[in-house]
Amino acid sequence: MAQSLHRWRGTAAVLGAAGLLALGVGAPGASAATAPRIDLKVLVLDNGAGQVGAITAELKNSGIPYTTVNLGDAGRPTVNATFLSDTVNGVPRAKYQGVVLPNEAPFGPGSAEQTALETYEKTFGIPQVDAYTWAHPEVGLDYTDQNGGWSGVLDGAQTQVTAAGTTGPFRYLDGPLTFEDNDPAVQESYGYAAHPREGFTSYLNAPSGGSMLGQYEHDGRRELVVTFAYNQYQKQFKVLARGIVEWLTQGVHLGQSRNYFSVHVDDVFAPDARWDSQRNCTPGDIDCAGGDGEDSTTPIRMTADDAAYAAQWQADHGFTLDMVFNAGAGEEWKDENGGTDALTTRLLADKAKFRWMNHTYTHPFLGCVQDTTTVPWTCSKNADGSTKYMSRADISAQISQNNNWAASHGLSIDRTELVTGEHSGLKTLPQQPNDNPNLAGALSANGVKWTGSDNSREPEQRAVGNALTVPRYPMNVYYNAGTAEEMADEYNWIYSSQADGGSGICENNATSTCLPAPLNTSTGYADYIVPMEARTALGHAIGNDPRPHYVHQSNLAEDRILYPVLDKVLAEYRAIYADNAPLQNPRQSAIGTEMQRRTAWQAAVANNKVTAYRVGNTVTVTAPSGTLIPVTVPEGTKKQLLVGTAAFGTPYAGQRNDWTKPELLQSALKLNLPA
Repeated sequence: MAQSLHRWRGTAAVLGAAGLLALGVGAPGASAATAPRIDLKVLVLDNGAGQVGAITAELKNSGIPYTTVNLGDAGRPTVNATFLSDTVNGVPRAKYQGVVLPNEAPFGPGSAEQTALETYEKTFGIPQVDAYTWAHPEVGLDYTDQNGGWSGVLDGAQTQVTAAGTTGPFRYLDGPLTFEDNDPAVQESYGYAAHPREGFTSYLNAPSGGSMLGQYEHDGRRELVVTFAYNQYQKQFKVLARGIVEWLTQGVHLGQSRNYFSVHVDDVFAPDARWDSQRNCTPGDIDCAGGDGEDSTTPIRMTADDAAYAAQWQADHGFTLDMVFNAGAGEEWKDENGGTDALTTRLLADKAKFRWMNHTYTHPFLGCVQDTTTVPWTCSKNADGSTKYMSRADISAQISQNNNWAASHGLSIDRTELVTGEHSGLKTLPQQPNDNPNLAGALSANGVKWTGSDNSREPEQRAVGNALTVPRYPMNVYYNAGTAEEMADEYNWIYSSQADGGSGICENNATSTCLPAPLNTSTGYADYIVPMEARTALGHAIGNDPRPHYVHQSNLAEDRILYPVLDKVLAEYRAIYADNAPLQNPRQSAIGTEMQRRTAWQAAVANNKVTAYRVGNTVTVTAPSGTLIPVTVPEGTKKQLLVGTAAFGTPYAGQRNDWTKPELLQSALKLNLPA
């Protein structure tokens, strides 16, 4: 972090401390010794472009307060000196610590608003991000037809984070960054690369060597110039977004961002039904007609060797799986198979190597009592016409019996965590539009605070009595597939048109797209499904999204089809990120807590209940009583205690961040930044 990072902050530090008069710009009540107040909020001038939207989404996702001015709104405020700054108790105040613009001069060079903005930036040392522009001298770059410049499609291009980038705002990256190329038939990214002029420091170079992202320092101002197009969902933006924000905020801001990846393995100890490739359904499901019912295929269940492999894989990859278990289903399997179970023996021998979570004792449906005489099933009714639900006592027994089995077998679990079978008990549309009214009481009686939900149905955390949901991403690695060939066959059935022999579900479906042609069942899983699913999971992981993913024990059995996806996610992550930004692997209770804190914080910010500012090297934050405050600051920052100071936060990506609050008897949080 040393000298180069100090240079990155240097101009702003000088401007902030000596600022107003040193630049020859007077301000009422200012003196050479007066440090201005810089509010910790970002100004976004939005023209509707996707690039501005991407940066705005990053600010929101990180918990950074911002104000948006819609440039296309005739009633918008005028961006002038009064809008940008004022004085508080005789101290000059900058209302925004950074500015995001669609390009270098959205108001037009020399216009009143553009002049006011540039004067503000000079006066207070406020940095400006040019969200997307082209290469030209006004942004510190040669034209693309000079000195080896270039413009064109960037799909699949391998760009290079420069030494200035990896020692500055992008110090959490290791080196090359390959742009996405998800569809050869579609142009996904376009950009300009050009030779830097005086005052320009490149952070990201194109394959040709020209800069596509860098700092332009000139006329007492600093701009972060971006000359490639992007949107908030693309990998290259997600990877670079952290550095863009850190540059914009000079590494001092409210909010925080980390990279997360947790994987729940459901149905451990239980068998899972197998896809029937002849009937294109799963025996045992009520819509799988014909054949011999549940006996027409062999259920999929891990073996002792599979369990040993899982433990060794974890050790080799430095990653822990969450084993979401049904002990009663395992006991039933053992009773039906000679009274012994090598799988359970092996898993219990390695129990300390995994994380364990309650999935109910025998995995029953905990919602309404299902009437399976029709397809699809419906909820059974009581005599008075009301919905018949599983009782609170039965739900509670499913939770407590699994907990008791875990205790008697030495499994270390967190009893505040639960995932119900198929997320049942929670509302299940369209048949069961409401939660089982008996669920909340059963959760409370067993001390459950965090219950898993399906993110594809309910992406937001919500309350279930005193508990909160933890939305989980379903991975496209199917519960009823033990082999790669079964996986490809079922995938073909779902995503092929009827003309190609599929179900046709993908046709005329706004949420689905049909395959151009069915996958080769021998190679389709490895060649098509694995890269696509790994790309999706990695996108979640690098998007400051703590939600866990879930699969099933069947995916660790037979062909062990989950591992190629996980291997690819972890390998790609480690190829991009430096060791100072390790992939976080939290358990469900920690994920639920993180989401709960974010919700409370976003509400406080939205309701204008947060005040935060920096004066010199001191940061002051006030928020509603009891609200935890997310803060990101440089290494070396100290928190002011009632007596003395203490090191603040935990290290991540070359900085320190944490959820915190004022000390007892303090009315505000105060942090001392390093000099």
